[in-house]
Amino acid sequence: MLLFLKSTSGKVKQYPEEEQDEYKKKINETCCCTSLTVWRKSLLFNCKGFTVIGSDGSLLYRVDNYTGHPIQIILMDGSGNPIFTICNRKKLGLVDNWLIYEGEVGEDRSIKTASKKPIYSVRKNLNIIQTNLNILAYVYGGISHKRYAYMIEGSYANRSCRILDDSRRIVAEIKKKEAINGGVSYGLEVFILIVRPGFDSRYAMAIVLLLDQMFC
Repeated sequence: MLLFLKSTSGKVKQYPEEEQDEYKKKINETCCCTSLTVWRKSLLFNCKGFTVIGSDGSLLYRVDNYTGHPIQIILMDGSGNPIFTICNRKKLGLVDNWLIYEGEVGEDRSIKTASKKPIYSVRKNLNIIQTNLNILAYVYGGISHKRYAYMIEGSYANRSCRILDDSRRIVAEIKKKEAINGGVSYGLEVFILIVRPGFDSRYAMAIVLLLDQMFC
């Protein structure tokens, strides 16, 4: 019996180098991911917005809106400095089309006359003309670009979304925040935004704001 245990315990399953490299790559990506806690609530009284907390507990981003579906949304850092201005631009009243500008674009300046050019445009997917109902929206690198840079799929209502690049690689994910050790559920107001290495968490948060406007 001892000889049998000795002989079997010494056997170690060997995996091909390709599988080992892929496994190490996934581990490294998981360790390097940025995990943000998103609270669908403004820190200001009588405001609607978002509060985003980093893994170290610091305040990273904030949004303060006085209406539920404003024409413009300003994503700010923790100190209140504007990062992006997100403007609603509807075409023929059918498609939700949003433009993302760097910095702040004043409310008294129309989108057409603004000197700044948008860095991204985001278009809500129309399910009536698309066969893939899982796709929520497309992100384009400006107004004139015909091919999308990123695609969002999943269900924002269930806080289960993936942001993919044009090669269908996941760059960010939205997931429910699970209660610890059977505690009280966080519901839909608090969730997790996971950002993969190489993708800016500011862009990921801007997409979260747009999904909230499109599907809430």
